[in-house]
Amino acid sequence: MVIAICDDDILFTEQLLTYLKAFFKRNNLPCPNFLVFNSGEALLANTDKKDIVFLDIEMPGLSGISTGQELKKQNSKIIIFIVTSYAEYLDEAMRFHVFRYLSKPLEKHRLFRNMKDALHVYSTENCNVPIELRHSVHTVSVSDIICLEAYNRHTIVHTVTQDYESIHTIAQWKEKLPSGSFFQPHRSFIVNFMHVSDFDHSLIYLFHRKYTAYLTRRKYTEFKSAYLLYLESLR
Repeated sequence: MVIAICDDDILFTEQLLTYLKAFFKRNNLPCPNFLVFNSGEALLANTDKKDIVFLDIEMPGLSGISTGQELKKQNSKIIIFIVTSYAEYLDEAMRFHVFRYLSKPLEKHRLFRNMKDALHVYSTENCNVPIELRHSVHTVSVSDIICLEAYNRHTIVHTVTQDYESIHTIAQWKEKLPSGSFFQPHRSFIVNFMHVSDFDHSLIYLFHRKYTAYLTRRKYTEFKSAYLLYLESLR
């Protein structure tokens, strides 16, 4: 994992680095690689892969908003934290789906809570699972799975690129997928919250409404609560 910090305030950058290293140490996690930049131009000029980025809004030259928009174009899965003392930029930042908004001065415990959520999203989106077919095995990213559909004693795994006929049952798939991102709304379906377009009391529409999954009436309230909780974790 690579975490980048982009801020022209040297003292703040040092404090954030100290807090982040403390977070990983406290949680017994491997310390990631850190990259530090003092301008948006320097950050964008660097071609190293970045998984999590902390962006200051107001910097000389390219603003944090413009930098964040460009980062999202390059990698839609990048997790961006906006860090600033100017709350009036919040609406503009949310338009390109920043993960969290942190205010200055930095609150250590709030940072730790949000980092925990960010690592959950990172691990989910970057996790790969093997799909065992009758004569071969394919590995796909969990985030690319749209939904799974029971088919006889097997399971059709619908992904953003193609469908696979897995030899495993829906029940077996339910055990291997992250519960915070996937939900079983019907005995024949498991859906990925990431690809939900909308839903009503009987159907869930996925991937720009190209797929549908059944939603039983007794599961409606539970599904709605779980989906809203998932959306809240992305804010």
